[in-house]
Amino acid sequence: MSCVERLLQAVAKDAELEIQQRLHGLFGGMLRAYLPQTWVFRTEDGIASFCVDAAGKVTVRAGAASPADVTIETGHERLRVALTTRRREAVPPGPLTVTPHTAKGRTAFEFLRGRLGL
Repeated sequence: MSCVERLLQAVAKDAELEIQQRLHGLFGGMLRAYLPQTWVFRTEDGIASFCVDAAGKVTVRAGAASPADVTIETGHERLRVALTTRRREAVPPGPLTVTPHTAKGRTAFEFLRGRLGL
């Protein structure tokens, strides 16, 4: 398992719990319109995909899953700090390239960007 996969696995359980709870809440119908989602994360240490299915189940896979809704390219240390602290002010400077491939991916990333520390 790559380092990027391990970082995403650490976030996956919390994300799945939160997504599944929100699917049953007041705005569940709106959230369902944005699922499924696949985000690909690329760093110099590897590539992994973070996938959320229509039921809110989260899986992390090695490599770039296709089709992707968003591709995020950044340095490994920047991603590590962002995902472990989820505090944007703690994230070291450096390049961050976000490529939305779908409208639902763009909307989801803009909504979740701060929550991820990016």
